Amino acid sequence: MDTDLILNIVRKNKAGKGTGIFSVCSANKFVLKAALGFAKKNDIPILIEATSNQVDQFGGYTGMTPRDFTNYVETLAREIGYSVEKIIFGGDHLGPNVWQSESEKSAMEKAKTQIAEYVKAGFTKIHLDASMALKGDKRNKGNGLLDAELVARRSAELCEIAEKTAKETGVKPTYIIGTDVPIPGGAIETENDIRITPPDELLETVETTRRIFASKNLEDAWERVAAVVVQPGVEFSVSRVFEYDSAKTVSLRKTLAKYDTLVFEAHSTDYQRANKLAEMVKDNFAILKVGPWLTFALREALFGLELIERELFDDNALSHLRETLEKEMLANPKHWEKHYGGSEQEQKLARAFGYSDRIRYYWNNKNVVHAVDKLLENLSSTEIPITLVSQYFPRQYDEIRNGEIVLSARSLIESKIDEVFTIYKNAVGDYR
Repeated sequence: MDTDLILNIVRKNKAGKGTGIFSVCSANKFVLKAALGFAKKNDIPILIEATSNQVDQFGGYTGMTPRDFTNYVETLAREIGYSVEKIIFGGDHLGPNVWQSESEKSAMEKAKTQIAEYVKAGFTKIHLDASMALKGDKRNKGNGLLDAELVARRSAELCEIAEKTAKETGVKPTYIIGTDVPIPGGAIETENDIRITPPDELLETVETTRRIFASKNLEDAWERVAAVVVQPGVEFSVSRVFEYDSAKTVSLRKTLAKYDTLVFEAHSTDYQRANKLAEMVKDNFAILKVGPWLTFALREALFGLELIERELFDDNALSHLRETLEKEMLANPKHWEKHYGGSEQEQKLARAFGYSDRIRYYWNNKNVVHAVDKLLENLSSTEIPITLVSQYFPRQYDEIRNGEIVLSARSLIESKIDEVFTIYKNAVGDYR
């Protein structure tokens, strides 16, 4: 599906219709299958995004190139009978993010190859993000950001490559500009740690980028810039969720109102309450990105299933999933050690249950995969008592009793993840 849908959502949102779209930011197989299944059940298109450090021409941390990713998702879609034509692929923070330790020449050449590969692979929603400092760059003393002219120039250079590549695919991309300049994971402890984007920076980002685009004959591409990423004060830490406060974004929204064709894209909207997400859409945050909450829900489901497993099998037959996860996270701490502080007990609790959900980086570990497979194999080999479902999956218990889902381990996982999708779908309205 081309991104005319995104531009139409922008028009509806700007017209005050309270319409938005949610974006699935995950490469996890369980999450992707649940997303595609949810989209099929609700007969809606689905926006699925990959991030620059997750997927690139070298494989990223998932081991997938952009083409690998789209092929992977489309294969999952075909398996459940969901039309691949309804999938919108997005690329998040595309730019020199992964190569910040390198010179501009080196980093930007790699970023240009990256963005070309994304477009070739069928990604049609492109977030141009050149906001990160490269080797030799100097940040502004006042706000710690790079000079807006430099960011806009690099973004335009990336856009030129995307536009050139798009001529080969025949589908013109929709672009997102700006950045939420997030604090490194685990650093947010109070609301004072969250830097809400000032209106003057929003204005500077839009005007400078538009001017630089025009200087490079990218006016047609500018017409397809749909949204600007800002930080509206929405974040989460290991154990806290910082909720959206509409009053704090009044000035930002007044500045955005100057532009008839631009909305906001909000990152890190995970764990927001349903009414807050709906309020964000009403306030022109028309694109809501969700990721960790989805794998958080997956983790809740798997931990619940392991508790059921322990009631049904002898110890020597158990999957020992949690034990395996803890062992692998301790053996390879690079994905969590900079994010979780405190005592050993506090770190252990955060590893398993933290909102930051650093555990999501370990689901593809071969020993963890084996444990999950063993868990699902065990539970598929026996009848799960409905009373245990009531104990550990109360919402799914009702769904089973009502005939809405079947009683199986996999359907319990999917339904648990669907709880999150349902919240977002209700918040963004009917965007078909």
